[in-house]
Amino acid sequence: MTTEPDEGPRHLHTPADHLRLAADPATGEDVLRGLSQSPYPFVWQALAANPNTPPAVLGRLCSQRDSTWNDNLLVARIACHPRADRTVLRGLLDELRDRLMAGDRPFAAVLALAERVEVTPDEILGLARLPGASARLRRGVRSRLAGRAAVGE
Repeated sequence: MTTEPDEGPRHLHTPADHLRLAADPATGEDVLRGLSQSPYPFVWQALAANPNTPPAVLGRLCSQRDSTWNDNLLVARIACHPRADRTVLRGLLDELRDRLMAGDRPFAAVLALAERVEVTPDEILGLARLPGASARLRRGVRSRLAGRAAVGE
């Protein structure tokens, strides 16, 4: 018995269908764009982990909110994503600034951003200086920036 392939989000019947397509690296960019409108945080996570998710979708995902744990994992995945360009990372930087100021602790995303050459050391240090940043985060940021400088020499 064979089944017809899904043509896009209009043929999704269950949350598992959304997740399967969002996680599949063979899923086309148009379908991934449609999936970014999903109400399911696990779909957002899968999109942020899919190496073929386009930058525009990653940018849209930066501000998605569900729960602290899911939100922090999502922004950390976006910060590490290979297709997250300067525009996406700049938006993520702004989002992380807001979250730190609100008392959230998206530390993994801040540390991942510190390793990205698309973001300047001054931009990262600005996050580390915010009231919501811990001493441990500041040490981690300095360490990652130092490692980045050593590689660039």
